[in-house]
Amino acid sequence: MAQQSSDLTTSLTQVGAANLASSTTAEKRALYLKLFSGEMFKGFQHNAIARDLVMKRTLKNGKSLQFIYTGRTTAEYHTPGNAILGNSDGAPPVAEKTVTVDDLLISSAFVYDLDETLSHYDLRSEISRKIGYALAEKYDRLIFRAIARGARAASPVSATNFVEPGGTQIRVGSSTNESDAFSSTALVAAFYDAAAAMDEKGISSDGRCAVLNPRQYYELIQAVGSNGLVNRDAQGTALQGGNGVIEIAGIHIYKSMNIPFLGKYGTKFGGTTDKTSPGNLGDFIGPDLEDASGATDGINNDYGTATEFGEVSAGLIFQKEAAACVEAIGPQVQVTSGDVSVIYQGDVILGRLAMGADYLNPAAAVELYVGATAPSAF
Repeated sequence: MAQQSSDLTTSLTQVGAANLASSTTAEKRALYLKLFSGEMFKGFQHNAIARDLVMKRTLKNGKSLQFIYTGRTTAEYHTPGNAILGNSDGAPPVAEKTVTVDDLLISSAFVYDLDETLSHYDLRSEISRKIGYALAEKYDRLIFRAIARGARAASPVSATNFVEPGGTQIRVGSSTNESDAFSSTALVAAFYDAAAAMDEKGISSDGRCAVLNPRQYYELIQAVGSNGLVNRDAQGTALQGGNGVIEIAGIHIYKSMNIPFLGKYGTKFGGTTDKTSPGNLGDFIGPDLEDASGATDGINNDYGTATEFGEVSAGLIFQKEAAACVEAIGPQVQVTSGDVSVIYQGDVILGRLAMGADYLNPAAAVELYVGATAPSAF
């Protein structure tokens, strides 16, 4: 029998409640659909930039690629009557550098068919993007480590009286504090020193670039219009958009969280940096440098150990000849299908690449550092 009331008060039917349980707001709305907004929190995505800033070669039917160096030669006066049969010193000297492909680098995920059926958003495209980010991050980190190693190295051409120039290390600031790495005045001076050093070592001005920690980059943006740093093309809207500094001394500037920076990747807080952590950083922001030497499983080139890098490296300036990257398998995604999918009722999404990197021309590499002592070669 229908409930009746003299005061005409209605008895509300709780269409969102499960089994008429409606004592709390959560119970009253338990059956309502949770709508998908169409947005995904993609986590922290690192910009992959190193691949196009160095010498990249594709490797087929081999494990390594050989690069040949030729040193300088000399000029001499001809003696009348003497045959011209080449310089008496045998110049130019020749040396080689071999870059080997590391083992196959992979990132994968298994997607269960039932989960994919029940999900109201595209699982596969999102997982594929995350796999791509993981590979790109590793790619950048290895190349930047190779460039830093080259900045500390001598030239492969070392014949007597024909020694070619090696890498360059430039101190940022004059104190022993890590905070010097964020001084716009000190950074601008270091850029001009680096440009002069590369000029003196005969490095082409074409393709020169720098990669800094994001906070270094933004410190420079704030200094546009002062400290001798003027860029009329990057005032106003561009400046406020976070892209206020394009070049210093003809060196194009990029920012990345994947460079070796004070013993970590990309950023460091506390200590003498005078930079306060924004908090809740997560595991992927500013992790410690790991060992990546030739003794590490899967690695055939030497990218150095954490100890060898120390806690002083504070940015890279280089020309594209500073390092070489060889690819046997470029970044790609593979997905299982057919019988495999039937047996496991799902698919494996696999991202893979086979690459290796090493420094090529040390004279084209400059490492910025803080502290009283330049980091040692390794």
